[in-house]
Amino acid sequence: MEKKLLQTGRARAIQGDVSNEDQIISAVERTVTEFGGLDVLVNNAGIDVEGPAVEMTSSVWDRTLEVNLKGAFLCSKHAIPRMRGRGGAIVNISSVRAFVSYEGNAPYDASKAGMIGLTRALALEHGRDGIRVNAVCPGYIDTPMMDAWLRAQADPSATLRQVLSVHPLGRMGTPRDIAEAVLFLASDAASFISGTFLVVDGAMSAAGH
Repeated sequence: MEKKLLQTGRARAIQGDVSNEDQIISAVERTVTEFGGLDVLVNNAGIDVEGPAVEMTSSVWDRTLEVNLKGAFLCSKHAIPRMRGRGGAIVNISSVRAFVSYEGNAPYDASKAGMIGLTRALALEHGRDGIRVNAVCPGYIDTPMMDAWLRAQADPSATLRQVLSVHPLGRMGTPRDIAEAVLFLASDAASFISGTFLVVDGAMSAAGH
């Protein structure tokens, strides 16, 4: 039987651009005002643009890095001062693509590798503030982004079969798989874990894919 999520607490959606510093400042301040503090930050914004690096425009490269990496930096920069004195946890969503690259994804792969470096640096700088910083590295996850990528392939069904074949567990991950990993790293169960990353890919990278 599937576990039921606890239906407690309140949530507030704030639409914004993570590469826009003024909007990040506003979102952090609104959160602190409405909820009385800030304990957990999950940096999960990301975009992916495919194509050969030598044919990619500077604007496409810049936009990918702005959202995927600069956005995590800006959110952390403005959340950390609000976490000081109360502890806290930051979880950055990187990717297995930080370690294994494929043709045609240079900006995405670079941004996700940068997330690992950012994670380590922030963990060192703010450990004495009681703030832990870790990363989750998902593999193939069944999301709308994944659906769009499959539809763009010449033979989506064959591509899906190939994707499933490289997973020893025999399936793609789900958003809940990633959420559970984030929840663990943000919780007191991970109170002595900081400056590292958790790969959540169904053993795909262990199999050499």
